[in-house]
Amino acid sequence: MKLLDQVRHVIRKKHYSIRTEQAYTDWIKRFILFNGKRHPKNMGEREISQYISYLAVKRNVAASTQNQALNAIVFLYKQVLNRDLGDFGNMERAKRPKRLPTVLTKNEADLVLTVMSGKNALMAKLLYGCGLRLMECLRLRVKDIEFDSNQIIVRDGKGQKDRVTMLPEQLKTQLIEHLKRVRVLHEKDLKGGFGEVYLPYALSRKYPNAAKEWYWQYVFPSTRISKDPRSGKCRRHHAYETALQRAVRNAARSVGIPKPVSPHTFRHCFATHLLEAGYDIRTVQDLLGHKDVSTTMIYTHVLNKGGMGVKSPLDMVKQGEFREN
Repeated sequence: MKLLDQVRHVIRKKHYSIRTEQAYTDWIKRFILFNGKRHPKNMGEREISQYISYLAVKRNVAASTQNQALNAIVFLYKQVLNRDLGDFGNMERAKRPKRLPTVLTKNEADLVLTVMSGKNALMAKLLYGCGLRLMECLRLRVKDIEFDSNQIIVRDGKGQKDRVTMLPEQLKTQLIEHLKRVRVLHEKDLKGGFGEVYLPYALSRKYPNAAKEWYWQYVFPSTRISKDPRSGKCRRHHAYETALQRAVRNAARSVGIPKPVSPHTFRHCFATHLLEAGYDIRTVQDLLGHKDVSTTMIYTHVLNKGGMGVKSPLDMVKQGEFREN
């Protein structure tokens, strides 16, 4: 078996996503090409450190990109070639900038959502109203929306964790109407010999008919049927993320918001606006699915009045609050 096929086999056995598979195989290919097409078993810590340092110094990549490349190569050696590596202490690390997230005011968020329409508007409202990540929204299945209890169950989120978040009351009617249209599409697919959806892990083998069941279908299916790159089966996958990214960006531009707005901005707004409303940071942490509260703490620095509600000295002078001794 070829090396990259071995990598794919191990990745699939560990149930990593198709995106991780594509990213890891791409980085491993680049690493091999950088070293003159030498086989990785004939290389080690020195070559890895040189390549990772090259990415930081010559290519000027972001810290997250450099880390992804290193993770891919370490995965190759540890999981595929079964070799332990050193600690890469002499490696040149890319600097990770400390940036605050872009957050819209409540009025700005409402403006963007107002000019959006159709399926994209519904997805954007779920991102803002539930604090979902983009892919968590796209991968939602019918069974994960609990209308009676006003809850959405996020399955296999970041870090392969499940969590529960709220379902906004004002979205229930829109979601029900949307699901009626999706069900009509699903029934049409079934009549055409399709209607099967991807099931995680080995569920398709355990429950052969589950892939065609209504409750396993994606809430936001793709507009077309496509071939699964792993199994080769023709299925209707979930909607592609670029359509929503483009719709959000265009909506923000159309209302004149001078900020870089993306679908993920709505997740930042969800957290910030809940904290502004006085909700406990631990509650917000659970709703976001953050492992550590320190990750959630960043939103205390982007509140309207800042983390401690400090007034500017200039405002104090203007209001006569400063007094000379």
